[in-house]
Amino acid sequence: MIGPLEIGANVVTTVAILLAGRNSIHTWWTGIVGCSLFGVLFYQSNLYADVALQGFFVVSSAIGWWQWLKGAKGEALPITHARMTTLLMIVPIGAAATAGYGALLHYYTNAYAPFLDSTVLVFSVVAQFLMMQRRVDNWPFWILVNTIAVPLYFSRELYLTSFLYGCYWINAVVSWIWWRRLARVDAA
Repeated sequence: MIGPLEIGANVVTTVAILLAGRNSIHTWWTGIVGCSLFGVLFYQSNLYADVALQGFFVVSSAIGWWQWLKGAKGEALPITHARMTTLLMIVPIGAAATAGYGALLHYYTNAYAPFLDSTVLVFSVVAQFLMMQRRVDNWPFWILVNTIAVPLYFSRELYLTSFLYGCYWINAVVSWIWWRRLARVDAA
């Protein structure tokens, strides 16, 4: 059954995600509120990797907010691409971190689907770091995360959350295209 906590978390987070796709600074404070609500919801659903992830999102959203405003040189960050060497390192490191954290959850908690939950956690962290730096390449990682999250949340009877993560998948595809255009404009 969909409760008020799930509805509230999804409404606020949907706003934050749509704002991120539109390159709006307001994505960060709305993300802090939505992630706080999701942290409670996921704790109640025994998705502990997702609880940890929401804590990370709250902290990283505060930092991302600052970075987007001030950047490294005291001015707003432009949208750019990550270096290929960076991207080539992310995948194997992410896979190893997923396996390690998944094993911890599997052996030491009553976590549901610990390895899928860990994949959502690890690659959400990767995507968030890239987004904090305003890298176009954050969007393919969000596509991966959303692809895994939809059936995972559905299996926990978080039907609204699962549906919206399907919508976030579409948003990530559209945002990836949009940010690529913005990067070309910023580079010109």
